[in-house]
Amino acid sequence: MQAQQKQIDTQVPEQKTAYRILLIIGFVHLLNDTIQSLVPAMFPILQQSMGLTFTQLGLIAFSLNLTSSLIQPVVGTFTDRKPSPYALPIGLCFTFIGVLGIAFAPSFLFVVLSVIFIGLGSATFHPEGSRVAYMAAGSRRGLAQSIYQVGGNAGQALAPLITALILVPLGQFGSIWFTILAAIAIGLLIYIARWYSVQINTNTIFTAPKKAQNKVENTSKKKKTIIMAICLLVFLVFARSWFQAGMTNFYAFYLIEQYKMSIGQAQVYLFIFLAFGAIGTFAGGPLADRFGKRNIIMLSMLGSAPLTLLLPHVGTIVIYPLIAIIGFIILSSFSVSVVYAQELVPGRIGMVSGLIVGLAFGMGALGSVGLGLMADVIGLTNTILFTVTLPLIGILTFFLPSDKWIEENNS
Repeated sequence: MQAQQKQIDTQVPEQKTAYRILLIIGFVHLLNDTIQSLVPAMFPILQQSMGLTFTQLGLIAFSLNLTSSLIQPVVGTFTDRKPSPYALPIGLCFTFIGVLGIAFAPSFLFVVLSVIFIGLGSATFHPEGSRVAYMAAGSRRGLAQSIYQVGGNAGQALAPLITALILVPLGQFGSIWFTILAAIAIGLLIYIARWYSVQINTNTIFTAPKKAQNKVENTSKKKKTIIMAICLLVFLVFARSWFQAGMTNFYAFYLIEQYKMSIGQAQVYLFIFLAFGAIGTFAGGPLADRFGKRNIIMLSMLGSAPLTLLLPHVGTIVIYPLIAIIGFIILSSFSVSVVYAQELVPGRIGMVSGLIVGLAFGMGALGSVGLGLMADVIGLTNTILFTVTLPLIGILTFFLPSDKWIEENNS
C-alpha cells in the first residue's frame, strides 16, 4: 500500500511556478483590459459627439459588462469539463472586431453592438486566463493571481491617459489604434495556447477536480457553508464593483461639475486611483499568502470606508493622496477574492473564476445603469455621496469562513 502511494506521489510532482507564462498572461490581461477600458474612456467624447445622456452612457457600460459577465461562468464551466486552449486567441478576435466597430460607429445602437463584441472577447479570456495563472502558479497561488490580475488593473488605469492623450485630440476614430493591441494579444495567446495544450496532459489541475469535488460533497453541512460563502463573496465583490463603477464612469463628471476642471484634469485623478489600485492588486496576493485571504478581503473594504466617506468633502490637493490610498486599499482584494473562491471550491477553477470575476462584475454592471439613472434623477453630487458609502458593506466579511476552515475541509 505504501509502495502504491509512493508511486502515485511520484506521478504527480509539485508544479514549479512558471514565471514566464505568468508574465505573458499578465501582459495580455493588460492589453485586454486596456481595450475594455477604452469604452468608459470614450464617455466624455461620445457625450459631446452624439449628445448622449448619463443613462445612455450607463447602458453602454451595462452592455459591455453584462455581456462579458454572464458568459464568463458558462465558459468556465464548459472548460472545466473540456479544456479549450485555443478559445483564448479566438476570443480576442471578437475584441478586434468590436474595436473596429467603435471607431466607425455612427450611432448609439452601433456603439452598443460594438461593445457587446468586446464583451464576448473578454468573457472568453478572463476565466481561461485565470486558469492559465492557476496552472502556472505552482505553490505561489496568491502571487500568481496577483501577477495576472495586476495586468488587468494596469490596463484599466490607462483609460484616463487614453482619453487625455489619444481620444481628446483624435476623437472617436482614434480608437482604431487599439486594433494593434488586439492583434498583439492574439499572437501572444496563440503561444499561451500551445503551452496550455501541453499542460492538459501533465498538470494536476486536470486530474484533481473529481477527487476534490467528492470531498466537497461529503457532508451537506459543509456544502451549505460553501454555497453561503460563495454567495456572500459574490455580493461583496458586487458592492466593490458598484463603487468602482461610480469612480470610473461618473467621478470625472463630478470633478468637472464641482471643481470646474477640464476633461484632461479630471482624468488625472482617475489615473491615480486606478494606478494605485493596480499596485494594490499586485500587493494583495503576497499579503494574502502571508496574512490570510479573508483578512485581506476584510481590510480591503473596511480599511477604505472611512477614506471614501471623506473624499467628497476635501479640496483638490488633498484628493491626490486620498484617492491613491483608496485605490490601493480597496483593490488589494481583487486577486485575493479569486484565489479565495478557487480554494473554497477546489476542482472548479474556471467556473468560480468566471463567477467571481464575471457574474459579480455583471451585477456591478447594473451599478453603471443604476448610478447613471441616479445621476439623471437626483443629481451627480448625491450619486457620488451614495457611491462612497458602499465600502461599508465590507462589515459582512466577518461571516466568511476563515482560511483555516477552508484548509481543514480541503485536506
